[in-house]
Amino acid sequence: MSATAVHSLWTTAGGVTSAAPDEKFTAPVIEYTQLTPVLIVIGVAVIGVLVEAFVPRRARYHTQVFLTVVALVAAFAAVVGLAAGGYGTTKAHIAAMGAIAVDGPALFLQGVILLTSLVAVFTFAERRLDPESHGNRVDSFAAQAASVPGSDSEKAAVRAGFTTTEVFPLVLFSVAGMLVFPAANDLLTLFVALEVFSLPLYLLCAVARRKRLMSQESAVKYFLLGAFSSAFLLFGIALLYGYAGSVSYAQIATVVDGSIQKIDPALADTMGNDALLLIGGAMILTGLLFKVGAVPFHMWTPDVYQGAPTPVTGFMAAATKVAAFGALLRLLYVVLPGLTWDLRPVMWGVAIVTMVGGAVVAITQTDIKRLLAYSSIAHAGFILAGVIAATPEGISSVLFYLGTYSFVTVGAFAVVTLVRDAGGEATHLSKWAGLGRRSPLVAAVFAVFLLAFAGIPLTSGFSGKFAVFKAAADGGAGGLVVVGVISSAIAAFFYIRVIVLMFFSEPRADGPTVAVPSPLTMTTIAIGVAVTVVLGVAPQYFLDLAGQAGTFVR
Repeated sequence: MSATAVHSLWTTAGGVTSAAPDEKFTAPVIEYTQLTPVLIVIGVAVIGVLVEAFVPRRARYHTQVFLTVVALVAAFAAVVGLAAGGYGTTKAHIAAMGAIAVDGPALFLQGVILLTSLVAVFTFAERRLDPESHGNRVDSFAAQAASVPGSDSEKAAVRAGFTTTEVFPLVLFSVAGMLVFPAANDLLTLFVALEVFSLPLYLLCAVARRKRLMSQESAVKYFLLGAFSSAFLLFGIALLYGYAGSVSYAQIATVVDGSIQKIDPALADTMGNDALLLIGGAMILTGLLFKVGAVPFHMWTPDVYQGAPTPVTGFMAAATKVAAFGALLRLLYVVLPGLTWDLRPVMWGVAIVTMVGGAVVAITQTDIKRLLAYSSIAHAGFILAGVIAATPEGISSVLFYLGTYSFVTVGAFAVVTLVRDAGGEATHLSKWAGLGRRSPLVAAVFAVFLLAFAGIPLTSGFSGKFAVFKAAADGGAGGLVVVGVISSAIAAFFYIRVIVLMFFSEPRADGPTVAVPSPLTMTTIAIGVAVTVVLGVAPQYFLDLAGQAGTFVR
């Protein structure tokens, strides 16, 4: 039997008939202009990989830093251009054959992610904090990531002055995934974006120059738990597909609210089965709450924040939260609006244990990076209060809070990189005693960030918390606001304890020194302080901006 006959039997048996000669294949319609921010970042990331292959080693660092900064600035300019063109408001629509939403929340969050990443990349490029090694300046990353810690090959790489410049294209790939994640308009795009931004982060966590074994341990923990959460997400996607017969957000929403006109006969038995909807929705929420760092899916956060290189921790703590909350908002407001009351008790419970758990456990921490990790868990709870509000004000308050929180976080971790002893960064709290007398400026800047985390008036943290709590109260979640205020008071205790330790304790004789950074890290910290103060003193313009960007396209 000829190959053609076999192919004919196979396709006919499978219910597929070959197209008639006059039928034409319809090419997919992709609005490349509206996807420009993502395309710029991915394109430059690919160029960065080629730089690693073809550019001489001594020129790679400067080439990569230049390319990364240009990519992030150009992508941000593209986002601003789209917003100015009305794609955040009147022209908001679904692009790329239904895969990507171009609307206000997507553009706002993409802008925040790009600006945060740009500021964080300056700390990646910092090369003046560690003492020179064999006449070469070194950064926070391993000389040769593939070599075994302490091995002869690692020592040879250090002597030769090697640096892991691959971190820059990895950051760009991660940012590209984060840009797609809050804009994804179907479940498969959501999953692909999750993997695209998570896999580079797993690698970035493992390449610290100092304490390499702890760094690798944190990466393995993050990878294993991240894979576990991805499995939950994928299983939830399968169940929702069985429920609605589609992975498109709009299609699932029509089945949820009962307005579907035509039911696929093959899915008639499962379509509308509420068990599939509830279990599938819960599993997808589990995957997203893991990325957000909400209790009880938070166990990776303190270990990974402590073990990863501090520039990576700052980038991850800020940008990942923005992307994950964006995806969570879109899922709850676009796909599952009819499920609001079914999910509300669960989300209430998660928000309460996240706020209280993060604040209470942070009090017991003795490492500054672990303390900031539990602080980020508590903040995830505060942001969830705005998500639960289920009102337009809830969306805009969450957008504003994410914008304020991300810059404070990157700035705080940038300050942590400056306090050093012979073993590298001095992250144990006891080492920070008397820092205000050794280096008043650094201690004062860190105090500003801590006061913002605590939500003290005239800082961006106060404006953000006030907006979120007001939206929650107006949305009928007054009980959450009470718990949030109590948790904020508990959290204020350990923030102020660090400030007291820095300014009112005697400095230790063997205490750490404060390294003098290059203009790169200075810029990161200065931008963090400026945003913290400006959004605290005059937040109205940015609140209005978040309000205008608060409408999801359906």
